Amino acid sequence: MQVLESCGVPHPSIAYVGAASGDSQPFFSMMSGYLGRCGAGRVTLASLASGRGKLEKARAILESADMVFISGGDVEAGMAVLGERQILPFLRELFERGKPFFGSSAGSIMLGRQWVRWEDPDDDKTASLFPCMGFAPIVCDTHGEAEGWEELRSLLQLTAEGTLGYGIPMGAGLCVSPEGALEVLGAPVHCYAHRGGTIVRTADLPLRGW
Repeated sequence: MQVLESCGVPHPSIAYVGAASGDSQPFFSMMSGYLGRCGAGRVTLASLASGRGKLEKARAILESADMVFISGGDVEAGMAVLGERQILPFLRELFERGKPFFGSSAGSIMLGRQWVRWEDPDDDKTASLFPCMGFAPIVCDTHGEAEGWEELRSLLQLTAEGTLGYGIPMGAGLCVSPEGALEVLGAPVHCYAHRGGTIVRTADLPLRGW
């Protein structure tokens, strides 16, 4: 609700990007219903993952909406769809014009700088980084607290000394300005740092009211 209110438009219209979930209709129905209960107006699927989706129609939906929502699912698959459809420059243009973007789960990660993949899930030596949308100049993970933020730690291990990474637990949110200013929503956000070749937990980002 706080994210929608930040748009400054009563009941903002939402363009829903379901690339990470393959434009799943059940997932779209669930999330659009949730967004509606939080105060959103019309929520429209900007179909990009489906072979039936027309790029011109998706662009029109994205252009006309008050906000853009990036759905959860699989980060690497979602970024692959955005790349294959050659929609990233257009999304960047909308962002730079001031259109608000927000996401959940994998969608939140996609809005950050980069994420991690494994050629062999059982061999950490095969881990590598790949770029994401980069609208939020941070790296983050979501609802990984039960596993001790294992994937976030693996990502940070591949980054430069001093890099910070943020673990957004269930019930929390992180609002990031284009300049990198952070505002925590809902619950404290966990923070990790790459220091001396190891990953250490630092002080949580505290909750601050809007």
